[in-house]
Amino acid sequence: MAAAVAQCVRGALRPRYPLLSFSLRTSPRLLCVATQQKNTGQNLEEDQSQNQNEQKVEPSTAEKTLTEEKGKLEEQLKEVTDKYKRALADAENVRQRSQKLVEEAKLYGIQSFCKDLLEVADILEKATESVPKEEIKDENPHLKSLYEGLVMTEVQIQKVFKKHGLLRLNPVGAKFDPYEHEALFHAPMEGKEPGTIALVSKIGYKLHGRTLRPALVGVVKDA
Repeated sequence: MAAAVAQCVRGALRPRYPLLSFSLRTSPRLLCVATQQKNTGQNLEEDQSQNQNEQKVEPSTAEKTLTEEKGKLEEQLKEVTDKYKRALADAENVRQRSQKLVEEAKLYGIQSFCKDLLEVADILEKATESVPKEEIKDENPHLKSLYEGLVMTEVQIQKVFKKHGLLRLNPVGAKFDPYEHEALFHAPMEGKEPGTIALVSKIGYKLHGRTLRPALVGVVKDA
């Protein structure tokens, strides 16, 4: 059968390719080899085409995966950045509150001590006011010296108060302020504007702008 196939091929190729016809006559297996090589070449081309198609598909899948990973990482970065900013804001708030507490402790840490000293200042004031001015003479040297000593002590203690931010509140004639004054009574008075303070029964004090003790006052009201 192989001989018959070779003869047919030689007959078909003899007019155009005498040399090939001669080769087929001398080597009957050449046709099979050529056919195998042709098939092999076609298979190689198909494999290359398939590999190229796979290479085209694979980058697309990889890019999709990378895009998804990139999106996830960006979301994580955004979340971490937001938490970091919140933590910084909280830390700054804590720092400011702590600083404010420290400053207030420095300013008002002596508040209780000052309240106790106010009683001493009140006693000194009453002592100097209770001395009759007409009795302060050279004929009464002991009384005069005592009075002068009380006055000097009162002046000195007020200097110490002022040095540490403690100021007197003696609001005669001023408008009544419920944050600084405490009304003992309300009474109509001629020539006085209603709502003003006509009498101070007890001096008040402020420590660094904060009322430490309100002044006890009498307030003018409408007749």
